[in-house]
Amino acid sequence: MVKLNVNIGNLKLKNPVMTASGTFGYGTEYSDFIDLSKLGGIIVKGTTLAPRQGNPYPRMAETPSGMLNAVGLQNKGVDHFVEKIYPQIKDLDTAVVVNVSGSTIEDYVAVAEKINALDNIPAIELNISCPNVKEGGMAFGTSPRSVENVVKAVRQAYNKTLIVKLSPNVTDITEIARAAEAEGADSLSLINTMLGMAIDAERRRPLLSTVTGGLSGACVKPVALRMVWQVSKSVKVPLIGLGGIMNATDAVEFLLAGASAVQIGTANFIDPQISVKVAEGIEEYLVRQGCHSVQEIIGGLIL
Repeated sequence: MVKLNVNIGNLKLKNPVMTASGTFGYGTEYSDFIDLSKLGGIIVKGTTLAPRQGNPYPRMAETPSGMLNAVGLQNKGVDHFVEKIYPQIKDLDTAVVVNVSGSTIEDYVAVAEKINALDNIPAIELNISCPNVKEGGMAFGTSPRSVENVVKAVRQAYNKTLIVKLSPNVTDITEIARAAEAEGADSLSLINTMLGMAIDAERRRPLLSTVTGGLSGACVKPVALRMVWQVSKSVKVPLIGLGGIMNATDAVEFLLAGASAVQIGTANFIDPQISVKVAEGIEEYLVRQGCHSVQEIIGGLIL
């Protein structure tokens, strides 16, 4: 038997495969396709303090080896989540993590406090790629000082496992990672989407209503892999790698680069069963390599 369980701070996962926020709904949407109990964890869609309608259509566009999205964190707000969604997912046989977003530090703290009171939600993932309206719209995650401020404030309000999701749209992701770790992050997930755009040449118009959007899919994997490897050398907290993971081999590469777990995102839109297939594929790889535990390959890149 191969041991697949990993720990992310105090968060215990039965295997290292999670689903990424914004690509898996609240998990129940996929229950017709897979056995959710076979996943290490589910990260539900971004949750904000107040309801958000999201951006105008069109807000998704296919690109070579990937996709752009500018959905805009459409959700019904944290109170709706607590009252309507939580009762449906609180007894799922997998770790359920809530992705928390906001436009001010006060927003983040208020959402974190409400989630903290839910017994069966063992962790939150802090989306610091959101624009800080008090700082002219610059994303929280692009400046070490801003990262320190938001993570510190949430850490004081939240006493379970705190995962901070890093933006790749920075000059040096290691300084951002160290800033989050210094203020109490239990884990870092990376990378969030990269900023991109697409144009309809015949119409001479952008394909997205917002002009730019978040690029994800296979095309971002080399960048994500590089950033996970760099950050793994810079911090001591466990990492969750994501960005372009389309199969089990991709996932193993992230583990070798230093991630303790992975998230499957855009691939869910192509194959709703991919997350379970990746978990099974990791186990097959470990058997083939003669490993007894997934821990044996985490950070196992040979240079």
